[in-house]
Amino acid sequence: MKWTTPYIAVTVTFLSFAFGEAQQESTDKKSEQEVRQTIENYKTALLQRDIPALEKIWADDYVFVNASGDVATKAQRLANIKSGATTLESINEEENITVRVYQNSAVATSRVTIKGQYAGQPTSGQYRSTHVWVKGPAGWQLVSNQLTALPRK
Repeated sequence: MKWTTPYIAVTVTFLSFAFGEAQQESTDKKSEQEVRQTIENYKTALLQRDIPALEKIWADDYVFVNASGDVATKAQRLANIKSGATTLESINEEENITVRVYQNSAVATSRVTIKGQYAGQPTSGQYRSTHVWVKGPAGWQLVSNQLTALPRK
């Protein structure tokens, strides 16, 4: 009888950890799917120059680092798109997007081919893309992204 109480306590503890891990995996998978869907919505908004959608997707403190290393804020990016200085004809994923979820944040990486113009200059090529997403009251928002130009092959 003396060994039953510790045995039950240990068993209950292990079961609660296992349940917690399973629940966290389920939450992470759901969050990953939400981020993937938000990325698709983001690509569509960029291609269609959908300003209201971009205003919701980009967090107020959003920062973009382009392939030249220049930094642009949400206001600057919106101004470029509104003026027509930035237009994108195509954004093609060249590999599966990797999404890693960390509670209320996520990091997505991929290789993309982009064609269009940025800040009034024609641009096209392959880039390594990194997105940092944070989930808040408004849902998943992009707080930062960076493009790194890949060498032409």
